[in-house]
Amino acid sequence: MISNVPKHAFLHDVVTLSVDVGGSGIKAALLDASGNMISERVRFETPYPCTPDVLLGEIGKIAEALPGFGRVTVGFPGLVRDGRVFNIPSFSKKTLEGEVDPALVKIWREFDLEDALNKQFDAPVRVANDADVQGCAVIRGKGLEFVMTLGTGCGTAMFFDGHLLPHLELGHAPFRKGDTFEQQIGNAARREAGKERWIQRVAKAIDAFDQFMFFDHIYIGGGNARLLDDYDFGPKVTIVENTAGILGGIAIWERD
Repeated sequence: MISNVPKHAFLHDVVTLSVDVGGSGIKAALLDASGNMISERVRFETPYPCTPDVLLGEIGKIAEALPGFGRVTVGFPGLVRDGRVFNIPSFSKKTLEGEVDPALVKIWREFDLEDALNKQFDAPVRVANDADVQGCAVIRGKGLEFVMTLGTGCGTAMFFDGHLLPHLELGHAPFRKGDTFEQQIGNAARREAGKERWIQRVAKAIDAFDQFMFFDHIYIGGGNARLLDDYDFGPKVTIVENTAGILGGIAIWERD
């Protein structure tokens, strides 16, 4: 167990270790109570195959590199409910872009990541979907707000009047040509299609989501969102910094 600031530390003093787990990299930083980064942002390559024990070890290395925290937030690239993993596309493969391995699917299915991290750290831990965490940092708290993250895959989150709604893996929904949103606008598709065609697909994806969600606003983040900076998607679309995946590590505690 890694010991840090006592659990009874006051919220106005607490330091949060915010970890953003991605298919290709794991990023983290220490945040003060106002959500400001008070450390360098560190990044580790995501190892494969990435079993629960391997991921716990990597997060442990990050904690050793960034000591002095009083609580931990982990944004996880999959379906998470109450800290328990129900689906994880990236880590169900032996390599980043390999085929799904049934043995890895079985290992991750219903793994209680939050409980395992609580036992590993002498600090409270919250584990949530990475898009949910990112959304907590960027939404305005008015109406139906949709968050889409573009990285290895396509993450999604929904909020209504500032309340985080139950997580749905909408990136796995059918989109076009028999493919899901993730298959059409994930990182592998971006490399295959090229930047311009990929941006056109993203625009179609935004319209498709809006046709059945009727969102008031959409926020697009993730590692590939920076490629959209010069494109005008209209007044309902905001491109956000990739650091939101870390900064949401404070806001998700406040949402509750």
